[in-house]
Amino acid sequence: MGNRLTQIATRTGDAGTTGLGDNTRVSKNSLRVHAMGDVDELNSHIGVLLCEDMPEGIRTLLVEIQHQLFNLGGELSIPGFELLKPEAVLALDEALETYNANLPKLQEFILPAGSRAASLAHVCRTVARRAERALVALGNEEALKDAPRQYLNRLSDLMFVLSRALNRHRTDGSVGDDVYWKSERMAKA
Repeated sequence: MGNRLTQIATRTGDAGTTGLGDNTRVSKNSLRVHAMGDVDELNSHIGVLLCEDMPEGIRTLLVEIQHQLFNLGGELSIPGFELLKPEAVLALDEALETYNANLPKLQEFILPAGSRAASLAHVCRTVARRAERALVALGNEEALKDAPRQYLNRLSDLMFVLSRALNRHRTDGSVGDDVYWKSERMAKA
């Protein structure tokens, strides 16, 4: 693994390249750097979401996800290296099962809205999907392990489920709900 940063303004990227963890230099516009940036952006959005009021179980889960996303970013920064383990994908599967079990079945599409925390979770969901697309594009050009792609796929699903759970979480004891799309079918029902 490359050296840890001891200073931030190195000026080594002024020519449009950046250093990977194995000390190779690549274009800042490479598929790998795009994927790394999308994962970093997702982690940052989760950090903003963590500023909101939420049940402690969701908070603990999101902090663990941030650590796993850092592993994923580290793996992307060192071609051929593995930091994100398949167990991390299984942990998301378990969280999906746990949080989905307490939600009513969806009858219609929901809008990315509701409480501020739920809306931020939807932003995380969409950024996770973009990061997944970037990883798929990179995987079409270079050999990648399966766990990172699977992790982002599960994570976007989990962020949808957590947005629904967060819409039901109210500090005043009341119960919230999803914001449903007003489709013609719903209007006729």
